[in-house]
Amino acid sequence: MYIIIDFDSTFTKVEGLDELANISLQNHPKGKENIEKIKNITHKGMQGEISFAQSLKQRVELLEANKNHLDTLVSYLRSQVSDSFKRNASFLQKYAPNILLISSGFRDFIAPIVTEMGVLSHNIYANDFIYDEQNNIIGYDEQNPLAQDKGKVKLLKNLQLEGDVYVIGDGYTDYEIREAGLANKFFAFTENIERNAVIEKADYITPNLEEFLYVNKLPSNISYPKSRISVLLLENIHPHAQDIFKQEGYHVETLKGALDEDELCEKIKNVHILGIRSKTQVTKKVLENANRLMSVGAFCIGTTQIDLQSCAEKGIVVFNAPYSNTRSVVELALGEMIMLMRNIPDKSQQLHAGKWDKSATNSYEIRGKNLGIIGYGNIGAQLSVLAENLGMKVFFYDVVEKLALGNATPCRTLDELLEKSDIISLHIDDRPQNKHFIKEKHFDKMKNGVIFLNLSRGFVVEIPALVNAVKSGKIRGGAVDVFPYEPKTNDEVFESELRGLPNFILTPHIGGSTEEAQENIGQFVPNKILNFVNRGDTFGSVNYPNLQLPEQLKSHRLIHVHKNTAGILAEINQTLAQNGINIVGQYLKTNEQIGYVITDIAQEYDQSVIQALKNVPNTIKFRILY
Repeated sequence: MYIIIDFDSTFTKVEGLDELANISLQNHPKGKENIEKIKNITHKGMQGEISFAQSLKQRVELLEANKNHLDTLVSYLRSQVSDSFKRNASFLQKYAPNILLISSGFRDFIAPIVTEMGVLSHNIYANDFIYDEQNNIIGYDEQNPLAQDKGKVKLLKNLQLEGDVYVIGDGYTDYEIREAGLANKFFAFTENIERNAVIEKADYITPNLEEFLYVNKLPSNISYPKSRISVLLLENIHPHAQDIFKQEGYHVETLKGALDEDELCEKIKNVHILGIRSKTQVTKKVLENANRLMSVGAFCIGTTQIDLQSCAEKGIVVFNAPYSNTRSVVELALGEMIMLMRNIPDKSQQLHAGKWDKSATNSYEIRGKNLGIIGYGNIGAQLSVLAENLGMKVFFYDVVEKLALGNATPCRTLDELLEKSDIISLHIDDRPQNKHFIKEKHFDKMKNGVIFLNLSRGFVVEIPALVNAVKSGKIRGGAVDVFPYEPKTNDEVFESELRGLPNFILTPHIGGSTEEAQENIGQFVPNKILNFVNRGDTFGSVNYPNLQLPEQLKSHRLIHVHKNTAGILAEINQTLAQNGINIVGQYLKTNEQIGYVITDIAQEYDQSVIQALKNVPNTIKFRILY
């Protein structure tokens, strides 16, 4: 088998002559004009709109380049090798005798690049520049078949290759090899550029080198082509996340709103990575339809909307963003405290209605007031520090003993905090037992005229009891950002008993919805998922044993997920030993439910070994990283 690879826009991301023009014509009086002419000629030639010989001659005449310019070009091209070729340099080296680099470009700048990647010098076929005594490029060898129309076809006829021949390229001249019957298949390479006229002629579209290797059952640095990995992002997740997944080569689909259970059951089929926020419910029924799901990313703090146990049982890793929007929530809480202590919501409404009510009655500073924080996690602790800096005296209560920051005072009981606080801010997590954590009896314990905020979870407060406390005057001002039921899209009407209450701020679950926070989350969660997909890292997962792995160097990485029962590791190692496979690194972590084993092996392996590892009793999922 022979593999023929093009250079420009295939082996590298750019067109060599176009880049040489950028260098040689940089200070030329007609530089910009001629550079654009060269690029247009290149495009027409690649599309098959003009003959190749005509395209080449016109471009070289416009170059006005010197041999010295080639050093700069080669240096630049080294940084422009296509990503999937860089990832698979070991394949190029191993299969070097069967790889031919055939280009209508020029050996002068092609050879230094491809030989460094493993291509043999005698397997490089390209054009050659002609220089004058001052090393100016004055032309090229026009007798070389590659300088002529259908040059690649003429060259292949002369080579008389025996066996299967596959062509990988992005231009019309690459297709001509297949058209002439000199290749079994033409693979249109679209990692860097897509030319419709070429794609239409292709036997197969290959978005990267991994796809070609996968289809032809050739060894790759990864077990599955990245272009085949499907990502579904719901609920208007920040575009930064989409960009990260696309840069990795994944196929990404985005939807602005949430999906209900039946809609998600249909949409989740063949999806590998799911990204959601707080409204989408990832239920057991949804997961039963998730035939390829590897990971769920919660682009928020909470994960109660995800059936974590069912995910673990199916080998699906879940990540969230526990810290990325902390500052945003804290700033909103502080802002609302100040607004409510000054009766700003009512004052603003009155002024909109034309009523001027300039008065200091019931308007107070927050300085010197007692702030009670329920839940002293990341958000509660940061709120504590900033509130103290504003002159507040901070008390906090948490079911777990926490180290106080600054001068904050821990309360032994919830009742103690409720009785002391002028302002109460709720920041507890989303575990099911926190449902109605604050109810009527707790409002009764609070001071008269207290300010109450809930920026945590909608179900942790008994809403009718809160409404009664406001109407009775027990609470003279409040702010709620989260609700037991929230609209799935911005088009749905919001219904709540809290609407219309005096001195009360309602916000549509935007505590973490700042550009900074969403961008941070949009970067944090995808990077966690990519580390899992590419390296097997589960550090930061909310449902998997947490493992942070060293970089995989010159080894195959085998990932085995199993029910946490005795003897699994021994059986894995016995299987490897029976097949004469030496372990160069192994990592095991378990939780109550599952075990997670990473094994790095140096040797090649037979598919029977993989099948044996998949057949180990209590295996949940097995995956290979090349």
